[in-house]
Amino acid sequence: MTEPPRGRVHRARFERFGRLYEELVPGDRFEHWPGKTITEAEDHVFCLLTMASSPLHVDAEFARESMPGGRNLVVGTYVYSLVLGMSVPDISGRATVNLGLENLRHVAPVHHGDTIYASTVVKDRRPSRSRPGLGIVTVETEATNQHGERVLEFTRSFMVPRDEGGRDAEGSSSTDSTQQGGQDV
Repeated sequence: MTEPPRGRVHRARFERFGRLYEELVPGDRFEHWPGKTITEAEDHVFCLLTMASSPLHVDAEFARESMPGGRNLVVGTYVYSLVLGMSVPDISGRATVNLGLENLRHVAPVHHGDTIYASTVVKDRRPSRSRPGLGIVTVETEATNQHGERVLEFTRSFMVPRDEGGRDAEGSSSTDSTQQGGQDV
C-alpha cells in the first residue's frame, strides 16, 4: 500500500453504508471515519472473552518489569477486529460472502490509549462466474496510530451485489477478470 491512490478518494464521514460492486473501482481509496481510541478496559474485556489473557495484555506490573517501554500491548486480534469493523460501512456493508483474508501483518505495537485510523484501497474486482448478480472485490486495508505510524495491514476479498444492469461506474460492461485463491468463484 505504498503507492499513492490513482482513483477517487471517498470519505466515510460523508458516504454510508456499504457499496455495490460498481461503486468499488480499483484504485479508489476510502478513508474510514471516525478513528477509535483503544482503552485498557475494552482490551481486557476482549482478551477475557477470547481467552487470550496473556500478561503481555492484561498485567500492568508484568509490563512495567518485562516489556520494552513498560506498557502492555493491545491484543492483535482486537486491533484487527476493530480495523475490519471500521471498514465495513464504507466497503463491505453489503457483502453477501466473505471469501478470505490474506497477508495480515501487525507492523508496529498498539498500546492502551492509542487512537487507530484506517483506510482501504480497492485492488481488484470481477463479476462472479458462479453467482450471477454478484461481484468479487479484493481490497487492502491499513491502520495507523495517532502519530501516523502504520500498525496493521491486510488484504481481503468478498462478494457484493451488482447493480441491475451489471454496469460499472462509467456505464460500460465490466471486463475485470481475476481468479481468487485459485478458485473460479
